Amino acid sequence: MINNELVDHLFRHEYGKLVSLLSHRVGMRHIEMIEDAVQFALTTALDNWIREQIPKNPSAWLFRVASNKLVSELRSETRHNELLQDNLEQLSRRAAEPSQFHLPNELEDEMLRMLFICCDHKVPIESQLVFALKSLCGFSISEIAIRLFSSEANIYKRLSRARNTLKKISPPSFELSNSDYIKRLPSVTRILYLMFTEGHLSSNVDFAIRKDLCEEAIRLTLILVNHSVGDNPECHALLSLMFLNLSRMSAREDMSGALLLLEEQNRELWDRGCIEHGLYWLAKSADGQHFSRYHAEAGVAAEHCLASSYKKTNWERIVDCYLLLEQSAPSALHQLNRAIAIAEWKGPQAGLEVLQANTPPSWLASNYLWSAVLAELHLRAREYQLGEYYSIEAIHSAPSQQICDLLKRRFAKSRGEGQ
Repeated sequence: MINNELVDHLFRHEYGKLVSLLSHRVGMRHIEMIEDAVQFALTTALDNWIREQIPKNPSAWLFRVASNKLVSELRSETRHNELLQDNLEQLSRRAAEPSQFHLPNELEDEMLRMLFICCDHKVPIESQLVFALKSLCGFSISEIAIRLFSSEANIYKRLSRARNTLKKISPPSFELSNSDYIKRLPSVTRILYLMFTEGHLSSNVDFAIRKDLCEEAIRLTLILVNHSVGDNPECHALLSLMFLNLSRMSAREDMSGALLLLEEQNRELWDRGCIEHGLYWLAKSADGQHFSRYHAEAGVAAEHCLASSYKKTNWERIVDCYLLLEQSAPSALHQLNRAIAIAEWKGPQAGLEVLQANTPPSWLASNYLWSAVLAELHLRAREYQLGEYYSIEAIHSAPSQQICDLLKRRFAKSRGEGQ
């Protein structure tokens, strides 16, 4: 009998890998057809596996169905193209003989390789991100819009722009030089960062935490740091940040699946092995003079992991990390996080002073995060009228029920502190 959790896990992992592999075989000019073929394979799997046993090698099964569907669709459209026909014959033979096709190893390389390919300089950076998150990482349009602080209409436009440009890239052009990899590395690391961030606190209405996305981001980043192009302090810091945040994941939900505040978490459940990995990569990231946003964020995560209790957290150091973060990657969101840390260190009024000194950009002012922080700090400062106003705004705009419930508990706690 099919296991819904297993199927969801397989689908989230296999979608981007299959798109990557098939794109490499026939070229991105057929990207919509490739995505349709992968969707067909996943839908077929869901239908078949409900009635039958899940195959011993689900990945190979999905690849075979997707490639057969793609071959069939392309043949009917391009019989006149002999070069493409040769490629289709080769793909068809491989699909028919999965034992001769080393799927797992090739997919691991293909996924990261395709992230670099889609980060072509001809595609605007925001469009690169949208295409990678949608077509390779399996994000929905709404999830991308929330994560990039944009509207769904804008995300559709960026996706269309990326597809139209990337369609012109054929398989022979997939060979990248070392300089290509170096130029595209910042875009790839940002995609991996966003993939992990979405898994750590998801905008998905059904899953507040998506550990599979976090683990996939770590898997790809590990491959990256073991390649010469990614063996550098910035990538090491990114990997450190991922491991340190992953270490707390098992303690972030209670038995009912409700999200827990950091101060509510049982620190005995934190994964010490992940913390050790995170600290190891943080130490490696200190080699050289380069300092990135990932260094600053990993520093924040390390302070939380090293504190024996919430009350013993060194908030002064965390504030310093956020100041460095604002210098290396200026953003109103980082300023918001610094205000929270200052409130923990010096009190809610000090945190409010940071926020009141600057006007937030429209993309943040309309987001639930901004309202949530203002609500909490005003309630703790006993400014109840403003606190209640912003709490209603934050709860109303929360992207999921689990986040909504978390905010309600946090505001209740803040009211208690104010009293």
